[in-house]
Amino acid sequence: QAQLVESGGGLVQAGGSLRLSCLATGNTFSTYNMGWLRQRPGEERESVAAIDWSGHNTRYGDSVKGRFTISRNNVKNTVYLQMNSLKPEDTAVYYCAGKPRGAGEGAWNVWGQGTQVTVSS
Repeated sequence: QAQLVESGGGLVQAGGSLRLSCLATGNTFSTYNMGWLRQRPGEERESVAAIDWSGHNTRYGDSVKGRFTISRNNVKNTVYLQMNSLKPEDTAVYYCAGKPRGAGEGAWNVWGQGTQVTVSS
């Protein structure tokens, strides 16, 4: 079973940028669709961005479109989330997740431990 380790979270002022990274162990990364999800205090986890196994297809949540970019490097077994124009409402714990090609919507079966992103106003 692959493991996912996130990094890159932290404290940033509104309008600033952060880049999250998620390193996957194991040899299945290139066959997995990957995603970033976040959870604000007291709220349910929501999907932020997703990228397919090839890196050619991406999707974004409405609240981050035009500000966040998901990408992956299958040689480095890493998926990234570039976050620009950050807003206080982006404050959340961000999770990296993976699922095999062909798995259903939301069927993430591998999770990272989460990384805190805090945006100050």
